[in-house]
Amino acid sequence: MLALILAGGSGSRLGLGEKPLVTIGGRPMIERVIDAFEEAGCEPVVVLSPRTPYTHNWCRARGITHLTSQGNGYVEDLVHAVETLEERDPLFTSVSDLPCLTPQILCEVYTWYRESGKDACSVWVPREMVLGEGCRSLYQESICGTDACPAGINILRGDRISEVQEEVKVLIRSRRLVFNINTREELFMVQSLVRDRGEAELTGRGEHRTSCGDHSDTRPNPFKSNY
Repeated sequence: MLALILAGGSGSRLGLGEKPLVTIGGRPMIERVIDAFEEAGCEPVVVLSPRTPYTHNWCRARGITHLTSQGNGYVEDLVHAVETLEERDPLFTSVSDLPCLTPQILCEVYTWYRESGKDACSVWVPREMVLGEGCRSLYQESICGTDACPAGINILRGDRISEVQEEVKVLIRSRRLVFNINTREELFMVQSLVRDRGEAELTGRGEHRTSCGDHSDTRPNPFKSNY
């Protein structure tokens, strides 16, 4: 299954150069996301823009499949990538700044998607978990009766990429989905956790990994991307 990793944003809010290459525990964030998808059995393709030349060089030097879009926005770059690749099957899409993502989460998402029978899938995390870690989100909805924020992971049908797609909205209570890095405060928090306590700390003691699914119609939404 193809996995498009969107890495064309300027990272202006973070202010540390190209955000995909910012390191946590000595590894670029984008490398962590790529590894999670590969270990889940997906084929990652990094979608770049003219604003990310160093990330382009990083991908090329490591033989990572990538393409460069025009950088007109998350939705526009996503549609351009799907059409360029002529991909018609369902595919994952993800932001590149989810450094705590795991293959187990991705497999869980895919299971929910497959069992739902819907065209598309979006992933959400409880808002109280996001705020509890001192993180921010510009968008929220009520999912399964819980105020929730988008995690930046979706599944969409390639053959309907420009159309409205009926989706299952999956709420996953995982601390690893909270850390969508957009500010220095969020970055330093995760860097400190990894440095001082190890990556296992990112799971969270006593965390309940429960999920539920809700349903609606959707088209790719820029507010659900945290691009």
